Amino acid sequence: MARPVAICVVGSGYVGLIAAVSFAEIGHKVVCVDNDPARVKTLHEGRAPIYEHLLPELLAKHGGRRVEFTTDLGLAVRKSDAVFIAVGTPQGDTGAADLSYVEAVVSEIARSIDAYKVIVEKSTVPVYTNEWVRRVLYRHGVGPKSFDVVSNPEFLREGTAVLDFLHPDRIVVGVGTERAAELMRRIYDPLTSGSYYSQPDALRGTCNTSNPARLLVTSAQSAEIIKHASNAFLALKISFINAVANLAEAVEADIEDIAAGVGMDSRIGPKFLRAGLGYGGSCFPKDVAAFHCVAQEQRIDFQLLDEVRKINDRQRDVFFNKVLSALWTLRGKRLAALGLAFKGGTDDIRESPAIAVIKTLLDAGAKIAAYDPAAMDRAMTVLPQAENLHYAQDAYEASKNADAVLILTDWKEFAELDLVRLRESVRFPIVIDGRNLYTRQAMIDHDFTYVSFGRPDVPSGAMHPAGAMTESFGARNIQ
Repeated sequence: MARPVAICVVGSGYVGLIAAVSFAEIGHKVVCVDNDPARVKTLHEGRAPIYEHLLPELLAKHGGRRVEFTTDLGLAVRKSDAVFIAVGTPQGDTGAADLSYVEAVVSEIARSIDAYKVIVEKSTVPVYTNEWVRRVLYRHGVGPKSFDVVSNPEFLREGTAVLDFLHPDRIVVGVGTERAAELMRRIYDPLTSGSYYSQPDALRGTCNTSNPARLLVTSAQSAEIIKHASNAFLALKISFINAVANLAEAVEADIEDIAAGVGMDSRIGPKFLRAGLGYGGSCFPKDVAAFHCVAQEQRIDFQLLDEVRKINDRQRDVFFNKVLSALWTLRGKRLAALGLAFKGGTDDIRESPAIAVIKTLLDAGAKIAAYDPAAMDRAMTVLPQAENLHYAQDAYEASKNADAVLILTDWKEFAELDLVRLRESVRFPIVIDGRNLYTRQAMIDHDFTYVSFGRPDVPSGAMHPAGAMTESFGARNIQ
C-alpha cells in the first residue's frame, strides 16, 4: 500500500463530508474545513448533520483520529499535500453554475500556500473551471511550480454515497502533469490496488481484491465534461422512460413490462428506467441546466437537454391531474402525502418533486397529512405546519381518514406497507402512486382504486380474472 497522504477537504456538505470520512477510511490523514462554527461543533461531537447510510459509523470510527474538523482553512492547507474543494456550486439565474464560492475558497487557499500543493476540484463545475482556478492562483501571486490543478469529479448517489465512494464504478482524474497524477494515484491506491478490500474491517461492496476500483486519467477538461455528461445522460434516461410511460398509458400498455424489456438490452441496461414523478435533488436539475449553458456558451445546439428538463417538469403536472381525476375536486379533500425527500434513503429535499406536488395541492385547497422517514425537519423549513398541512408520525397516521394516499418518494418503507392496515385507516381506498412501487395485482387483491404511471388504472371493485395467476408479492423491488 502507498504511504498515506495529508488531505484537506474544504466544505463539510454532502460531497465534502463523504469524501473526508472515506479518505480517512482508506488510511489517509484528513482535515475537513467549514466556515460554519456550529456545523464544525456538531461534527466534533460525532453527530452527522445529514442523513446518509454508514456516515455516523465512519464519523465514530475516524472522528478525532484520522479525520478532524476545523474552521481554520489556512492551517489546514499548510498541513496538507492535496486540497480538495467541495463547496457548493448552486444554479444561477441563467442556469449556469455559480462559482463564487469556489473562487472565494481558491483565493483563501492562495494566501496559505507555502509549498507545492495539488488543488483538486471535487465540486461539480463546468469545463474550463480548472483554468479559472489557475488564473485566480496566479493573480494572488502563487507561482506555477507551487501548485497543480486537478479535476476529480464525484459520482455519489445520496443514500449509498459511502459505498459509492469506496466501491466506485470508476475514479476519474483530470490532470495536466505527471507530478499531480502520481499524487492522485497515491491517494486512490488503497482502492485501485485492492489493498483496502483485503482489510478485515473494510466495508463490503461490489469491488474486492480481484476486482478493484478502476482509475481513468484524462485531461482536466475531459474530466469536467465526464461529470456533467454522466448526470445529463442519466436524467435523459429518466425523462425518456417517463415519456414512454405516458405513451404506454395512452394505449393501455404496461410501462413496467416495457422498461424490463428495454433494460434487458445490454447496451441500455435496466437502471434509471423507472417511470414516475421524475428526478430532483441537488445534482440532476442543476447539472442539466449548467451543461446546457456550457453548450450554449460554446455555440453548440444541445436542445435535447432542454427537452429532458421539460419532460421532467411536466411529470408533476401529470401527477396532479391524476389526483384531480381520481377525486374530481380537491378543495377540502384530505390527502396522505407519503414522502418529502427527492428520493428514498436521504433527507435531501432540494428540487424534490414531492415538495412541488404538495405545494400545488395546497394551493388547490387540499388538506395534507405528510410523512417521511427522514426529511420532515428539513421539509418544515419550506413547508411550515399550518391549518391545511400536518406532519404525521408514520404512514398510517398520515393515512387516517384520507380521501386518497399519495406515494411521492420511493422509500422502501412505503413499498412494504401493510395494505390491510392501510385500507382500514383510509376513508376511501384510493392510492395514487407517483413511484410505481406496487403491482396492480396487489391493489386488486386488497380492493384499492390504484393509479400509477404508464399502466392502466385499477378501478374500484376490480376483481381477479377467472383463472388468472396472481403475484406472490405486493411491492416492486426498490434498488
